[in-house]
Amino acid sequence: MHFLKLRLLNSIHICKTIRSLKQIHAQLIASSLLHDEFVLSKVSEFFGKHIGFVDYAFDFLNQTDLHVGTLPYNTLIAAYASSGTPKAAFLVYGRIVGNGFVPDMFTFPVVLKACTKFLGVQEGEQVHGVAVKMGFSCDLYVQNSLLHFYSVCGKWGGAGRVFDEMLVRDVVSWTGLISGYVRTGLFDEAINLFLKMDVVPNVATFVSVLVACGRMGYLSMGKGVHGLVYKRAFGIGLVVGNALMDMYVKCECLCEARKLFDELPDRDIVSWTSIISGLVQCKQPKDALELFYDMQISGVEPDRIILTSVLSACASLGALDYGRWVHEYIERQGIEWDIHIGTALVDMYAKCGCIEMALHIFNGIPNRNIFTWNALLGGLAMHGHGHEALKHFELMIGAGIRPNEVTFLAILTACCHSGLVAEGRSYFYQMISQPFTFSPRLEHYGCMIDLLCRAGLLDEAYEFIRNMPLPPDVLIWGALLSACKANGNVELSQEILSHLLELKSQDSGVYVLLSNIYATNERWDDVTRVRRLMKDKGIRKFPGSSVIEVDGEAHEFLVGDTSHSRNEDIHILLNILANQVYLEGHFSTC
Repeated sequence: MHFLKLRLLNSIHICKTIRSLKQIHAQLIASSLLHDEFVLSKVSEFFGKHIGFVDYAFDFLNQTDLHVGTLPYNTLIAAYASSGTPKAAFLVYGRIVGNGFVPDMFTFPVVLKACTKFLGVQEGEQVHGVAVKMGFSCDLYVQNSLLHFYSVCGKWGGAGRVFDEMLVRDVVSWTGLISGYVRTGLFDEAINLFLKMDVVPNVATFVSVLVACGRMGYLSMGKGVHGLVYKRAFGIGLVVGNALMDMYVKCECLCEARKLFDELPDRDIVSWTSIISGLVQCKQPKDALELFYDMQISGVEPDRIILTSVLSACASLGALDYGRWVHEYIERQGIEWDIHIGTALVDMYAKCGCIEMALHIFNGIPNRNIFTWNALLGGLAMHGHGHEALKHFELMIGAGIRPNEVTFLAILTACCHSGLVAEGRSYFYQMISQPFTFSPRLEHYGCMIDLLCRAGLLDEAYEFIRNMPLPPDVLIWGALLSACKANGNVELSQEILSHLLELKSQDSGVYVLLSNIYATNERWDDVTRVRRLMKDKGIRKFPGSSVIEVDGEAHEFLVGDTSHSRNEDIHILLNILANQVYLEGHFSTC
């Protein structure tokens, strides 16, 4: 009998079809092994892997003795709960209970796991009620399962009641509620609960609270958690290291994030994605591309998320060749497009001036969202395709997509770069009127003022500034100053100076511009006064810079900078070009 049992167990293990199982079923009946709990649990595992045999599984279990134990039934429910169709686990549970099965403390957690996976609130509440009636509501394992179920389903009343009723709470209990708060965006509640913990946190606890700190920008709290992690015996592993790095990135503390990244003994795709995405978000696209190159050398394969960030970096730098390489890589590797990659490609090509390619990709995206439209409109606006931008804005409205503040900023920019004054006025008032009623930000006012200034409407621009509900910043005054210089309006420049004195900005540009206006009109005393003002305020003129892409690598140059590795070769070539220009007569006498 022992040999037969081993042979049948092996047959169940390698069984692939229902026909083979029926043959095994017959041998189990003939050998009286149909009532062996261990054998039945192995058959239940088979049924759990083959969701299509649910009816046969019921018939099979009906032939068994319910007194054999709960293991086979719990195994079947657990297998279905872990499958791609978790609702089947609840259906199986209901059916076998109807046939006389009595659940135990191991049954409820697996059924609740299934309810959690398909967000079956009513089903889970039914299971909760049965657990209470059967006296299992005080079992820690069942309570933690209930806590997890209510937290994931966003039922904070139920989760709070279960948590408050727990006489004993372990780290799983605390972490379950904390992670549930984080999952549904209740970050402050998660942090407050963490501060009340009376047990030692585990890795999952630290990860959850670090996510909350990052989302809320609580750098000090995040650093405190970092210190607690160091005190624990498990140290900083990959999972906690990634969470810490993400927290520092979200808090825009890139130095600490990069230090953590460099100290990680092992890095996965999450590590690389976190630091590269952080560099892009914090306006350091050149560093992001350099790190992406290091990632490729390390042998880590990029995924869609990191490629989207890299495309954003290319868009910021205007690195067209690099962006094209990423596009080709996506096609070559057969990476499936989603709305994020499509939008990033539209944004990259549009900002790099390849409007036709941007439109081609845009037209090939079946389900465009507002971010896709904004990427196209922003690119059209940037490169002076004002009428095309306005045309696509109307197409977007016709498609039922509601614009947001970024959309209107792109449209106002398009009007500004194309000199469409009447259209700009119209869209600005459309933005603040029904049905949109957006409150304009400083950027929107800046676009309108720039539009009026470019059209030479200085008085209207100045009046527009005076009527703004927001205090104008140095960029707005700078736009008006530029117009004053272009139109020779020294008197208005004098008024602007009084407003500049009220600002605490360290931007040197407006002061230099004002000084140049005075110099053009030979008002040397005023020039001296502005320069002295800059000195008293400690304002220094920062050197200009430019970025050029060569062979997919971005090179940045500052005025007077000689640190580039090929500085000597660059100057030799510049001298050759300058001599060539001189010899051909293309030189200025100014």
